[in-house]
Formats: sequence, structure tokens, C-alpha cells
Amino acid sequence: MLNLISQFAGKNQFCDGVSRRRMLQIGALGTFSLTLPGLLRAEQSETMQSASRSKKSVILVWMHGGPSQLDTFDMKPGAPAEYRGSFSPIASSLPGLEICELLPEHAKVMDKCTVIRSFSHDNGDHWAAAHWMLTGRLGPNGNTKTPHYPSMGAVASHLLGPTQAGSLANVNMNDGGFGYHGGAWLGVNTNPFRYGDISYGNEAGQLPSGDHRSLSLVEGLSESRVINRSSLRTQLDRLKNKIDKNRLFDQMDAVDHQAMDLVLSGRVRRAFDVSEEDPSLRERYGVGWGEQALLARRLIQAGVRYVSLNTGYFDDHANIESALKDKLPRHDKCVGVLIQDLHDRGMLDDTLVVVAGEFGHTPRINGNAGRDHWPQAQSILLAGGGYRHGQVIGSTDDKAEYPVSRKVGVEDFCAIVYHAMGLKSDDTIMDLSGRPTHLLPGGQVPAELL
Repeated sequence: MLNLISQFAGKNQFCDGVSRRRMLQIGALGTFSLTLPGLLRAEQSETMQSASRSKKSVILVWMHGGPSQLDTFDMKPGAPAEYRGSFSPIASSLPGLEICELLPEHAKVMDKCTVIRSFSHDNGDHWAAAHWMLTGRLGPNGNTKTPHYPSMGAVASHLLGPTQAGSLANVNMNDGGFGYHGGAWLGVNTNPFRYGDISYGNEAGQLPSGDHRSLSLVEGLSESRVINRSSLRTQLDRLKNKIDKNRLFDQMDAVDHQAMDLVLSGRVRRAFDVSEEDPSLRERYGVGWGEQALLARRLIQAGVRYVSLNTGYFDDHANIESALKDKLPRHDKCVGVLIQDLHDRGMLDDTLVVVAGEFGHTPRINGNAGRDHWPQAQSILLAGGGYRHGQVIGSTDDKAEYPVSRKVGVEDFCAIVYHAMGLKSDDTIMDLSGRPTHLLPGGQVPAELL
């Protein structure tokens, strides 16, 4: 898999019979046969090298299906029963802000957060809205499902790379449901490394996938043997480098050294192994999404730039009360404990935690005791990322149907995410025709955050 031995070892096997394909379990990276060095080589552009000094990172918790604003951060206890729902508000650490009783861990950290209550757009199609939210551009809908633009994570991978050399730039957990996390025309090298439950679907096509076991050496291939092979590769490449005038081999060596670091030093591999964490902290996070949030924090520590974690499915057209009683407590630990953990470790200022879905849900409960699609209003949660927090931005009417102050749109949302990593809306990437195109067609970071 890694080119850790010279061409003298044969095209398909090392001299001791261990095949290249079996050298790492990470070999099965999808139909594109993307290699680990390929992921890293994609991060060697001049733009990335100049921008990667930024240590800012993002954890996106994506509530695919769309969270209900009235059952999370924009409760309306004075509204009629068919609007306010079954849950009661509780006080939070941010004076004056009450949130859903199913979110006690959130309540402890709201003084470190911003709630945007006035987020709004006009697209009620899961696929179209999710693609728009995660790329900043309108693209596919429920009929086509074909991505038109690269995701914010892919753009970060392309322009910035990881925050630490030798790490991965973009990791997605639970790629499925409604949301596009891939690279589109930026190329498969900008797709995220996938982890977790992907049984529901995969909007990005065949993406690389694996976990800490995928980054381990195969049985029978010891660390010393890899180092010996790498030494032989180095000696042979020294001869090649003497006649290589454009330093191609030097660049390839740097990439392979990073790839070998992933395997031998084990920094990223160890990050995937949450069993190293204190049991009491693991208990606070809980299993499932909580454990994956803990993994997200470990990956950020190991140098990953952009981690997306899909929770959900939050499209509860029927029986929303019982559904949220099951899901929101698990989501609560995932997000609330993560924010506190990042704060305790001094990581929150450099890490934006953003929680959103493709749209909100109808204020009025339907005849099936559920809520339907409602893009006109959604509450979005932000923490960290160098922003000013401890506030609520915008407001909705008395039934949480429409914004009545400080409307925030999709491009503004994406501008918030990009700005947290040191990117601007008018930064450029090359489109399919080779023309420079802005990351976003518009949008601004709300002044309240700055």
C-alpha cells in the first residue's frame, strides 16, 4: 500500500512475499483505490503549504433530517399545545436562555455558546438543503442526488490540509442520511476518511473508510522490517534524486514519510483508540454518538483539521415525543460534554463546534404527532472557534415559524465555518473549467460573533 520499498522488490510483492496490498489493512479504500499517501499527497499544494500554519479546526455535528427548533433551543412555552410540544424548558448557564429539558449537558455550557435562532432559508428538500448547507451552493435535489460542489470539509482539506504534518485533514463519522461531505470535482483525495455507521447511505460516493485497526501493521510485518525496507528505499532514491532535476522524488518522499508516520508513530492511529481515555470521561460521553464525539476531540488533538459527525435521524414526521426522548439525551452527551471537554483542555478557542441540520421542523404538530419539514426557521448552536459567545442571535415569532430579527442565511452559516479556519468567502478554488471560483457566492459572519 505505502511505497516503502524500491521498485527492485517487484511490482506486486515485497521480497519476503508480503504483498503491497496487504501491507496495510487500509488498502480497501473504495472503488477509487485511494492510497494513504494519496490522501496526504493531495495536501502538498502551494496554497495549502502557505495556509496550513493555521491551527484552527472544526467539529461539525450534523443532525441530519433536521432538528426541531421548538424542541431544542427556541422553545415557546406560552404557545398552544399543538405548537409548544411535550417538553418543558430548563434554565441554562447563560442567564435568560432556557432550553429543552432533554439537554441538561447543553444547559451547563450555554455560557460558552451562541444560539442563532433566526437561521432561515427556503428549501424543504432534504438533499438540496443539505448540499446547500454543507457546500454553500445549491446543487442536487431528491431526484438527482448528484453532488455539484465540494463540501466545506473537502475545501479545507484542499486549501489547508491538517493542522499537524503527517495527519489526516478531513474525517467523517457516520456518513449517511442527508448531507454531502465529499470533494466532488476537487477530487477523491479531498474526500473525508470515513469512520462509524455508514449503513444508511453515502452521499459522497465511495469514500475511504477505516479506523485505528486500519492504520495498524498487518500480522507478520514488524516495525523494524518496515524501517529496514524504508532504509533500502531511501538508499535507492538517493541515486534517483541525483538525476531528478525537479525534485519530484523529494516531494514523494515527504508524502511517504508522512504516511509512514501515521503507521509507525501511531499518533493518528492511537487517536482512533478511545480506550486510552480515562474511564470516567468515557462514561460522561457515553456510548454511540458520545464516544464518537470523544473520538472527534482526539482526532483534532492529533492534527485533523475538519471532523464531521452525523447524529440523527431527526426527521420525525410521526411520534416525535418518543423519538426525541430516545435521541436527544444521547445527542446531549455528544455535544454538551464535548464542549466542556474542549474547554477544560484549552482547545475550545481553536476549535469551532457547530451543530446544525438541513432545516428546522414545522411549529405545528401534525396529525401523526410529528413535525414536518420547515426551512423557514432553525436554531443553530456554535461554540469556540475564536468567536464571541454567551449570546443569542436573532429571534422568531411567538410560534417559532419565521425570524423576526437578524435573519441569518445559508451562505452566512458557511462563512462562519470557513472564517473559523482562517478562510474567507472570496478565497478561490479552481472549478471544473479551470476558472477560479469563490468559496461562497456571498455571505458574512454575523458581526455579533466578532
